Amino acid sequence: MDDDQALSEKNKKAPKRATGLGRGLNSLFGEIQREAPIETSETDDGDRDGQPNITDGLRSIAVSDIRPNPDQPRQHFDTDALDELADSMRQRGVIQPIVVRPHGKTYQIVAGERRWRAAQRARLHQIPAVVRSLNDEETFEIAIVENVQRKDLNVIEEAEAYARLSTDYGHSQNRLAEIVGKSRSHIANIMRLLELPASVKTLVMDDKLTMGHARALINAPNAEELAPQVAKQGLSVRDVERLVRKAMAVKKPKSAKKSVAMSETDADIQALEAHLGDLLGLKVKIQPDGQGGVMAIEYANLDQLDLICQRLTGEHI
Repeated sequence: MDDDQALSEKNKKAPKRATGLGRGLNSLFGEIQREAPIETSETDDGDRDGQPNITDGLRSIAVSDIRPNPDQPRQHFDTDALDELADSMRQRGVIQPIVVRPHGKTYQIVAGERRWRAAQRARLHQIPAVVRSLNDEETFEIAIVENVQRKDLNVIEEAEAYARLSTDYGHSQNRLAEIVGKSRSHIANIMRLLELPASVKTLVMDDKLTMGHARALINAPNAEELAPQVAKQGLSVRDVERLVRKAMAVKKPKSAKKSVAMSETDADIQALEAHLGDLLGLKVKIQPDGQGGVMAIEYANLDQLDLICQRLTGEHI
């Protein structure tokens, strides 16, 4: 029994439909296929006012009646990969339907823009689509789930998508983890990449730096200078970590006496800051002062502050 059949059998036994999106798109397709057979474009002409038929279900829709979602998390599409997919569609058709929602007199893509673009290149007139009546929040969540599950987003696009869900809809990191089926630490680590300078994030999006390189550069005082050097020389993540520690060790010592102590302790302090930052998903700064010192945790919104309070009080999160 394959994964789709297993999910279908599981859904048949369930008393009600699950609401979590992290369960995957295969189950969503399975539900729609049981609810309604595929309809042809002849039955999808819409009403007399030109509005599309908004009944949820699987149907064949004219490619020209479908529009991309401007808020789609994925912004980069490889043209060579699109051409390959278009060639496959010419020979075998569209194997997996896209997901759309009614949008005025047309349909807006919820998931599957790459397939829609390839269908245009293949000069197909119709494409199978699952029609769902979804609000903006549900649309964005499903788009993220599909792209994350298929590994279609680069890490910066993924981080920006999580940040938008957090900012626009108030989702905590735990809720984000539930939506996409990832760990909270994964969400936290990805979102920390947004602290990088714009030029460094561009190198990551262009696949010139890996996520490991990017994480190593987060605390670097000269990340914009180091990043092109790393990309050009093909340095390893360990090489980058050494360069960052060296840069931190020589960063503006307050006095000659303190500079000796800083060179000995900076590596340990930076390692501890990075470890705590990964655990919290927030930027942590430790400033030693004699036998004591100050530890600062930066937060960008009230949701992150609430997360810190829950951690400190030992509440369940």
